[in-house]
Amino acid sequence: EDLLGRPVIRLDDALVKERFAGRTALVTGAAGSIGSEIVRQLIGLGAARVVMLDMAESALYDLQMELVGKGISRFHPVIADVRDRAVMEHVFNTFKPEIIFHAAAHKHVWLMEQNLPDAITNNVMGTRVLVTLAEKFGVRRFVMISSDKAVNPTSVMGVTKRIAELIVQDAANRTGRGFVTVRFGNVLGSRGSVVPIFKHQIDMGGPVTVTHPDVTRYFMTIPEAVHLVLQAGSLGSGGEVFVLDMGEQLKVVDIARDVIRLSGYTESEIGIEFTGLKPGEKMYEELFYGTDDI
Repeated sequence: EDLLGRPVIRLDDALVKERFAGRTALVTGAAGSIGSEIVRQLIGLGAARVVMLDMAESALYDLQMELVGKGISRFHPVIADVRDRAVMEHVFNTFKPEIIFHAAAHKHVWLMEQNLPDAITNNVMGTRVLVTLAEKFGVRRFVMISSDKAVNPTSVMGVTKRIAELIVQDAANRTGRGFVTVRFGNVLGSRGSVVPIFKHQIDMGGPVTVTHPDVTRYFMTIPEAVHLVLQAGSLGSGGEVFVLDMGEQLKVVDIARDVIRLSGYTESEIGIEFTGLKPGEKMYEELFYGTDDI
């Protein structure tokens, strides 16, 4: 929160509690930073059962043990790939989810530039499988987690997320159901985000690496991101794209300097090295298309 450069945004939970208490929810990508926090908050809001679906066995096991350690039993872990239509149909048949939070995705820009087929099958086809089954099984609410990189994309990951947004929007327009999208900025502290990378580099004695001195990004905290997801699931009537007002973009090099300072060092002790933009990366991000209804 010290890195945001703005007050943390608090959203009203009253409607959210009303929507999700006593419901069965399916969370894909449940073992990730965002997915696991969605699981925790849904349980806290009184969801009757949360189906935690992920391909990452060890991470899902860790989440299961965390919940068991807190005496929580209103969850069911499922190891599965959202691309596998037969397996996913079995999941829908077994658990009858009433709301879906689709957080499963490949998100690392540079890695997806090098792995085009998996980026497309996971982010696009996986979303298509889920949306199709949600329609078939009468799911009324579907929230897909997207990225600001889907706006005027310059990367494979951004393109796949934009296509996934359109798949969800198309289903909403055809069915009239509450199928919506949430666009994220960079989530501070999430797995693979800059802060854990910077902290690791500092622990190793530096230098901290930044792509370019002028590169900027929107940032949000994990609680802000998950509150936005839950609000979207409770407010959306169908086809909307929800984006948190994250204020101004921050220079990534300033985040690096703050992490160094908060870790008890000076920039001269650790050092900052500029590595250059990788394929698919932008100097700055955008939150909306010019045609978006704001």
